[in-house]
Amino acid sequence: SQRGFVVERYRDEAVGVMTRNEQRRWWVSTVTLTPRIDYDAAHAPTATEEQELHHDAHAECFIANSIKTVVTVKASP
Repeated sequence: SQRGFVVERYRDEAVGVMTRNEQRRWWVSTVTLTPRIDYDAAHAPTATEEQELHHDAHAECFIANSIKTVVTVKASP
């Protein structure tokens, strides 16, 4: 919204993978996000702008900067 884009709907099917750590305890080692975002047609980013938004959001994300888990964002189909 700070850049003038309007999201009408956001959906995601996050997938987490659990593995054992060095102490043989289970932990969520990877998370893959596949966001599907519907924008208001008059306030939608270009494909390049959307890629920049995802990159910037991940770089500033509190969770991504606070956990050991690898978080990957895939393009939606």
